Amino acid sequence: MGVGRKYEAETGYTAFTSKPKKQQVTTRLIVRCVKRLGTGTLPAGQGTLFDTWRYHAAFTDSPLSLKDAERDQRRHAVVEQVIADVKNSAFAHAHNLTRAAGALAGTFHARATTATIRDHLINVPARLARSARRLTLHLPERRPWSTDFTPLFSTVHAPPAL
Repeated sequence: MGVGRKYEAETGYTAFTSKPKKQQVTTRLIVRCVKRLGTGTLPAGQGTLFDTWRYHAAFTDSPLSLKDAERDQRRHAVVEQVIADVKNSAFAHAHNLTRAAGALAGTFHARATTATIRDHLINVPARLARSARRLTLHLPERRPWSTDFTPLFSTVHAPPAL
């Protein structure tokens, strides 16, 4: 076992064995152990179970070879981390704006899911017309959520308070 080397192993694994057979899933358990580069100092009484190796486990039903399946799992972990970062940044702000729009629209949309708010209030089929330097938004006449859209639109486009 040299410094910086890694070792991989795999075995079969059946998940959900307490469930009926049709709900059980048989996959591969891949374990990768990597030589720990820096152990640092631990607080008193906080010893480690494995001092020199770190172990990473992944379940997969991929038909790829052990090496390729393990690499694919690491790639997925990176993608999932990026998605988590995005959810905690710009997407979080978009979500907050959507929820605020729902609250301004009325009591039903204040409690509605983000998808419902998007379908009822944001993805509105409308036509924008310009005449004499004025913009006019033409909405469908018999739209079921027009009574909720109107107060939202009026609040958002109201002149600023002095």
